[in-house]
Amino acid sequence: MMRRHPVRTALSITTAVILACGAAAFGPVAPASAHYGEAEISPIESDISAKSWASVDVSSGSSTADLAIDQDDKTAWKADGTSTNQWLTLDLGGAYDNVRKVEVVFPGTGAAYQYVVESSADGDSWNVIADHSANHQPARGSVDLFTRPGTRFVRVTLTGASPGATLGISELSVYNYLRDDLILGADASWVDNDVAEGRKYWVSPTEEDRGAGPHLLDVLQDRGVEYVRLRVFNEPRSESSGDVLSVPYQGPKRSLEVSKWIKAERDMGLGIDLHYADSWADPAKQPKPRAWAQLEFDDLTQAVYDYTYDYVEQLIEQGTTPDKVAIGNEIVNGFMYGSEAALIGTTDPAYFRNQPEIYRSQPGGGLLWKYWGSDDPKERRLYEEAWDRFTTLSAAGIRAVRDVSADQGEDIDVETHIIIGKDRGAKTLEFWDQYLTRVKAKGAAPDVLAHSYYPEWHGSPDHYESNLNAVAAAHPGYKIEIAETSYPASGGGGAPMPNSTYPRTVQGQADALQRVFQIANDIPDNQGLGVLAWEPARWQSLFTAVPGMTRTWEPNASIDIFTKSRASHVVEDTVYASALVGDEAVLPDSVRVLTMADGSTEPVPVEWDPVPDGATDTAGRLTVNGSTEYGPVTAKLDVVETYAGLDCDREITGRHAGPLTVTEGVTCLDGATVSGPVSVRAGASLQVDGAVIAGPVRTDGAAGVVICDSRISGPVTLSGTSSVTIGNPVLGCAPNTISGPVTVTRTHGWNVIAGNTINGPLTCGGNAQPPVNNGSANTVSGPKSAQCRDL
Repeated sequence: MMRRHPVRTALSITTAVILACGAAAFGPVAPASAHYGEAEISPIESDISAKSWASVDVSSGSSTADLAIDQDDKTAWKADGTSTNQWLTLDLGGAYDNVRKVEVVFPGTGAAYQYVVESSADGDSWNVIADHSANHQPARGSVDLFTRPGTRFVRVTLTGASPGATLGISELSVYNYLRDDLILGADASWVDNDVAEGRKYWVSPTEEDRGAGPHLLDVLQDRGVEYVRLRVFNEPRSESSGDVLSVPYQGPKRSLEVSKWIKAERDMGLGIDLHYADSWADPAKQPKPRAWAQLEFDDLTQAVYDYTYDYVEQLIEQGTTPDKVAIGNEIVNGFMYGSEAALIGTTDPAYFRNQPEIYRSQPGGGLLWKYWGSDDPKERRLYEEAWDRFTTLSAAGIRAVRDVSADQGEDIDVETHIIIGKDRGAKTLEFWDQYLTRVKAKGAAPDVLAHSYYPEWHGSPDHYESNLNAVAAAHPGYKIEIAETSYPASGGGGAPMPNSTYPRTVQGQADALQRVFQIANDIPDNQGLGVLAWEPARWQSLFTAVPGMTRTWEPNASIDIFTKSRASHVVEDTVYASALVGDEAVLPDSVRVLTMADGSTEPVPVEWDPVPDGATDTAGRLTVNGSTEYGPVTAKLDVVETYAGLDCDREITGRHAGPLTVTEGVTCLDGATVSGPVSVRAGASLQVDGAVIAGPVRTDGAAGVVICDSRISGPVTLSGTSSVTIGNPVLGCAPNTISGPVTVTRTHGWNVIAGNTINGPLTCGGNAQPPVNNGSANTVSGPKSAQCRDL
């Protein structure tokens, strides 16, 4: 059964007391190196278990399964019964190449858990991430590092637990990091204006060594931008008058030249965004180019093909083959509007509105969304016809890129670029369903489904992420790109933009853009292709004018998100441990660190903050902060009165004459004297502390047996028990004195025989795990055989 995120319910466990606090991180937080403003930028880390598309499956206790991924460690999945080999499997919703850390938190404080963590691409073949099946130290969890590209499933199997431990998981988290192949770039189309206007950009314009510059592209490349997109207007015109511009900024010829700056001179990635218009094309305005405005539809289709083929061919022939070509810009409402605009109701741009005899004389590629879902046959026909015209034009552009690529022996991706309106998720899904079905039927299909994201128009980051992942899930064969995004570093008195929580500051700008990087990176099956900041030197700019320096700009500190969003190392950043009240807090000298470049792990020393005096004098949660050369570490230490033990259903003290048979539940002998044999039936449990037993002790299929600080005359024979403890000083179970042979066989899970004096042979065999003594050797007068040989 697959379970999804539930309403939280509380666990019946004691709330830990925070004695010290500090945030754990997986790597160092570095101040940005650019000059204007301040920003602390950490590598991006995402817990995929927190995503809405993550789900869990369990061996038992399915009603509480979702609580293992509800981001609240006070709730938990609880397995049914006490049998071990219970498991929980987390489905990440798709494969991930860059998950590197898994964190498991258990519900029991003062308990020791034995478990195995595994990963899988398909849910059938499993690879061990970490084997904690021999763990005997009480701790509430662990962090493990691993490298397994293509991971979709992570499974935790409980192989054993100390007596009294609650079998289950409070939280299972799997952390994803920014992929190396996620493209981080920018649309810098205005760079031709910048050069013509004499604008200068320097990394550090006021320093003696100004760094990269004065070309904007040099600064962008130096700051980690690896890909640049250029918009191309057919014949650049004024949006208001429709007159041809005297300087054809972003026209075909100028964009050919800028492509050389990007591709030939700097070897950056190049994207071409064909607007198929003479001025801005976006969801509110999609005018035909003037030269094509009065063409009949078949001729318009041919013009799209010829223009696209010819322009891409020119790019290839001058040595600037684009990596990707977009057929239109933000075309969710279609493009190259014609006579159908009268039904759409559009009036922009001004020249389109003022010259209907030209621009509306022939049909174009506008979509008639107003008739979507209509029951009227005529309106439905108009809706279908508009879709056919639009996809015919779009398919012509796609085929042109495919044909010229094949003819020139190049590999160029094709992109279709739209928006997801804030409350238009259903419209977006309808767009892609209609569009992809129709262009494929026409022998064409894009490689990349691109979307713009601006919170003021497209909703909160969480809302946008949900919509984007709905698209990815509906169309798994395509890459998904965020082709435009931006966020301001000033204005509005610093208040966040609509639908956002990030302040309009340099730090807020960095955080907002990093969140968009994260959204693209977290799309399942590595579908996220990249993120492009839109016009970072001109719109909601990542640059600031330098006072006293004419036409000179420097980058905001936020621009370093391009170089500092990827982790070079991942640290085992949380350590879990337990201690008894009054004991010293013992923390490890080192933790593990994973190097992303090669997947290797090694120990790294930890320097811990001093533990406050008296910090372990009372029960609760002690948090201690530490540091490594790769970042901070947090220790979470549960201070407990006693370590976990069985809860007694029946307690016997004083004298018990004759045999004792335990048939169900948990029977505890607390300082009791039993004058006859003790037997424990299948499924029942026995806990003995400070007792004297005159007869033999025998179990067959018992749930658990704990014997501490007791004297037993006669043999002890434990067979088929889930959990066995015969002395365990490490967890406060004092050693025993046993006169007679001790035989432990077929134990399923936890198995400790430690510190005892046994006057007779010690025999163990067929146990799932050999018994251990946890450093307290047994004194045995007879032979020790089979699995007990080293005890």
